[in-house]
Amino acid sequence: MLHTLPRDESIRLEDVSKTFVLHLQDGARLPAVTRLSFSVRPGECVALHGSSGAGKSSVLKMIFGNYLTDEGLILVRSGDRVVNVATAEPRDVLALRRQTIGYVSQFLRVIPRVPCLDIVAAAAREDGCEETQALARARDLLARLNLPERLWGLPPATFSGGEQQRVNIARGFAAYRPIMLLDEPTASLDAANSEAVITLIGERKAAGAAIVGVFHDPAIRNRVADRLIAVSRPERSEAA
Repeated sequence: MLHTLPRDESIRLEDVSKTFVLHLQDGARLPAVTRLSFSVRPGECVALHGSSGAGKSSVLKMIFGNYLTDEGLILVRSGDRVVNVATAEPRDVLALRRQTIGYVSQFLRVIPRVPCLDIVAAAAREDGCEETQALARARDLLARLNLPERLWGLPPATFSGGEQQRVNIARGFAAYRPIMLLDEPTASLDAANSEAVITLIGERKAAGAAIVGVFHDPAIRNRVADRLIAVSRPERSEAA
C-alpha cells in the first residue's frame, strides 16, 4: 500500500498502539502505548514527556523498527519515498537506518576492544565520509563533548557511564541523518556536557533534521523542544 505525507512533514504517527505480552506471567498483557498520533517537521524537535514507564522510549523504538507496532501507521519520509515502518520489510527498515534515521539510545552497545575513535569514525564512514574526513569528524565530536584525548585510542568498556554516553552521542551525531531519535541523551552528563549536546541538537535542527527526543531534565527539554507530546501510561490489561 502506498502512503503519502504532507511535504512539510518528515514523520507522522497515526493511532499507534503497542502491547507487550508477558509469557512468563500467564500471558499478562502490558499496554505500552495506546492510539498515539503526532507529526514532526524538518528542523523541528518534538519532545515526548510523561511519567516513567509511560512508553516514551517504546515510541522511539517503534519508529526505529526495534519494536513491532500492533496498530497504526508510522510514516517516515526517506528521500522521495514514504515508508510505513509499522509494516515495512526488514530490508526496508535497515535501509532507513543506513540513510535516514539516526538513533542515540540510552546505552552504548559496541564490539568489544574497538577504540572509541574508531567507533565514532565508523558512523561517519557509513555516512559516506572518506577515512581522513571520518576521523576528523570523530575527533571534532569527541573534543566538543569533552572526552579526554588520552581515551580516544581505548575501547570504552572501562569508561565511566558519562564517558560512555559521550561516545554514544558522538557516534549518533557523526552521521548526518534527516531524522534523529534521542533517548535520554543527557541523562548521565554533567552541566557542561549537557550544554554541548544542546548545541549539537540546535545545529542539527538548523540543518533541517526532524528530531524526536526523550529528555529526563525538564530544563533541557524546554530548551531544545519546539513542541511537547504527552505520552501517558495506559491501563494494564487482564491476562489473556
